[in-house]
Amino acid sequence: MHQKWLYTTEVEVETINSRLSFYIETIEVSRLSALAFFAAGESCYKGQRFFWQNREKTFTLVGLGHAFKIENNKDDDRFDYIEKQWKALTKNIVKEEREPQPILFGGFTFDPKDDKKGEWDGFPQSFFSVATYQLVIRNDKAYISIHLITDKEDSLGDFELLRKERDQLIHAAQVRELKTYTKPTMTNYREPYKKEYMETITTVTNLIKAKEAEKVVIARSLELEFEDKVSSPQVLSHVVNEQPESYLFGLEHEHLLFFGASPERLVKVEDGKAFSSCVAGSIKRGETAEEDKLLGDSLLNDAKNLGEHQYVVEMIANTFEKNCIQYTVPKQPKLLKIRDIQHLYTPVEGKLSQDATILQLVKLLHPTPALGGVPRQGAMKIIRDNEAMNRGLYAAPLGWIDAEGNGEFAVAIRSAALKDNKAYLYAGGGIVADSEPNSEYEETLVKFRPMLRALGGQLHE
Repeated sequence: MHQKWLYTTEVEVETINSRLSFYIETIEVSRLSALAFFAAGESCYKGQRFFWQNREKTFTLVGLGHAFKIENNKDDDRFDYIEKQWKALTKNIVKEEREPQPILFGGFTFDPKDDKKGEWDGFPQSFFSVATYQLVIRNDKAYISIHLITDKEDSLGDFELLRKERDQLIHAAQVRELKTYTKPTMTNYREPYKKEYMETITTVTNLIKAKEAEKVVIARSLELEFEDKVSSPQVLSHVVNEQPESYLFGLEHEHLLFFGASPERLVKVEDGKAFSSCVAGSIKRGETAEEDKLLGDSLLNDAKNLGEHQYVVEMIANTFEKNCIQYTVPKQPKLLKIRDIQHLYTPVEGKLSQDATILQLVKLLHPTPALGGVPRQGAMKIIRDNEAMNRGLYAAPLGWIDAEGNGEFAVAIRSAALKDNKAYLYAGGGIVADSEPNSEYEETLVKFRPMLRALGGQLHE
């Protein structure tokens, strides 16, 4: 096993609540599968793991265990609280080399004011953690860091135990044959609230005609039941293999795994530059290249979809204008094609103002008109009053931030929650004045496909 020791550091940290020491040790490792490392934590760290891979496949992140958690139910202040805690925790970290530093990973729920009961009961409005064991694969190099954050005076013994366990996890990930997972066996398929969903489309179009909003995104869920409990590595292995063009993510919280393959970046910040994606308006893929092109061309010329897309472009451009020294927005959208669906897509980028941060951008951008509606507050109230389910992390910001303020958040669509032997899949669409319940229902069926396939299910169309 090739390992290169990079650095060990200890910093005194004063968080909002206490004074802590932050110990870090990073080594370089060779030949390591991110999924195998994630799976190696199954017995000791089930319920305390995360997985992330960016769309370009240039950055992969796996976390096992919780060295430190930052969570809260602070409604509108939740973004600021996470940022304040993270800054306090990392302000004294000195990097000795340009190698991975501690990363905070997690997500904010879609609507902190939504109190509907369901699979998200007990999940905080904001949930983030620093992993005890952090794997970063970047530029074909793999690094594993140990993080120990403690208020103990003497923790040398604890750190030595962590080193021993790290070596066992690396050995398990490198030496054991990478498991191939079968797909779960589905025994039951339910469309909860289907009738209510169809009625809601009619209600919302009437509210839009009455000028209470211009556009509102309404979502629904599918519930699948399986013969046996389904494991996180089992599900993620299929998502990773089947959706290579997307952001791939998995976040465990106690008995729940939230996972998905999102085409949509909310915001990325790297060395003072910010990047976002306007993704709104969609159509299915064609059976042939010719049909695919015809469908794509029709999407590029469809007034309803172009109108929905323009809402998102205007809102994101407006946010960049207020937070950037300069920014660029292409005049026309292009097509973003992924396995099951093609979208209208406009990339936006800019140079951040000095006081702008990734979490402030997340706060300002969420929810975009592609996931909430226009105007934002009116649409959110309509969703809260009329949507039958609690979205939890669905359609919400999920991602990571490092100690220097770099990071990336995706919009957690094409996603599902797994709890014991049940999975809850989520999909929605933008409702405008002339929306029609049946075609909106059909659109959700297309959007369910990626997670349904990963779970071995079939649509009962």
